[in-house]
Amino acid sequence: MLPGRATAKRKGIRAKDVKDLLPLMLLMVIIFLLLLFWENELNEDVVAMTIEHLHVDYPQSDVPVRYCNHMILERVIKEPNNTCKKEHVFIHERPRNINSVCNSRRKVACQNHSTTLCFQSETKFKMTVCKLTEGTRYPACSYHISPIEGFIVVTCDGMGPVKIQRYVE
Repeated sequence: MLPGRATAKRKGIRAKDVKDLLPLMLLMVIIFLLLLFWENELNEDVVAMTIEHLHVDYPQSDVPVRYCNHMILERVIKEPNNTCKKEHVFIHERPRNINSVCNSRRKVACQNHSTTLCFQSETKFKMTVCKLTEGTRYPACSYHISPIEGFIVVTCDGMGPVKIQRYVE
């Protein structure tokens, strides 16, 4: 009969094996954290582009001079290629009233979307229209302010308004 040591190899994890895996486990944790932060950063961009962030200013901000210039800089409103927007609208109405436009009986054809239906508000909303007067590259944009009352036309999904298509005075 052979002694116990010579007959069988011991099974199990040795301390040296764990030390060899440590760099790999550390790398996996770092990758996980990077993916987690990257996902949160993407979600912040999506939140920033909601109708409420881009267009709703209720109650209207108390900006005594250069309302449009201030609001457009504060909310970082620009074209995707970092040029100045030619026109932008701020709506001075409660968000729930804007959301209710999706229940409007006034269904109209959307511009540039022949198969999509848009909804027009049944009541006029107080708005501020900002029209570009000078500048081409954001943030060097200057705007003219025009307070108006008008109807808004929006596209909707199951959650509410997705995009303001236009306004009608």
